[in-house]
Amino acid sequence: MRLGGPVTVDGADPGRWIAALRSKGYTAAYCPVGDDASEDVVGAYADAAAAANIVIAEVGAWSNPLSPDNATRRAALDLCQRRLDLADRIGALCCVNIAGSRGAQWDGPHPDNLTDDTFERIVETVRAIIDAVKPTRACYTLETMPWMFPDSPDSYLRLIEAIDRPAFAAHLDPVNLICSPQRFFDNAAFLRECFAKLGPHIKGCHAKDIALSGKLTTHLDEVRPGQGGLDYVVFLR
Repeated sequence: MRLGGPVTVDGADPGRWIAALRSKGYTAAYCPVGDDASEDVVGAYADAAAAANIVIAEVGAWSNPLSPDNATRRAALDLCQRRLDLADRIGALCCVNIAGSRGAQWDGPHPDNLTDDTFERIVETVRAIIDAVKPTRACYTLETMPWMFPDSPDSYLRLIEAIDRPAFAAHLDPVNLICSPQRFFDNAAFLRECFAKLGPHIKGCHAKDIALSGKLTTHLDEVRPGQGGLDYVVFLR
């Protein structure tokens, strides 16, 4: 297991980046450069990571490929393709995004998000991203979410089967899937289910925590690890 987190380093300096990661005990990292970085810069960071035994875990492509606005949707698709290409060039495990929302809020709920039609749109969109880039090392992944696909380990398996691309894999954020008191209190069993079903497909996980308040009706808040109710013994195991 490798743990990592965000670090900030001024200037394009692979050595300082490695030192900052080591100072926190990290052996995994977010991608340190953007998709506009030159090949020399990308190569320098890739070489530095390999020499220091650092795994570049993910490249974020945060956008809305399902946006109802055509220009926003096209821009999102272009971003996802560029970021997947960057992930492949720098040797990251994956490029990660959410599936997207049918509403104006790119990461928000919408009545159409969990419909069969949207499921098919996600399949077509992910195929288009992967087929345009044809990655040989990195995978494209979708972060699990409470109100859009993939919203459970079972819906993730459905997507993996439907998309049918070796370069599509899983990115697990279990906190995003804990969306009820029932799942909150039984989250150890839910974590075991997620890893039992998705384990071979998982390229990375987000580690955070979740707290349930006593305010009606139901209020669940994302918090820092250790400040909520997620069973971290089970999660890390």
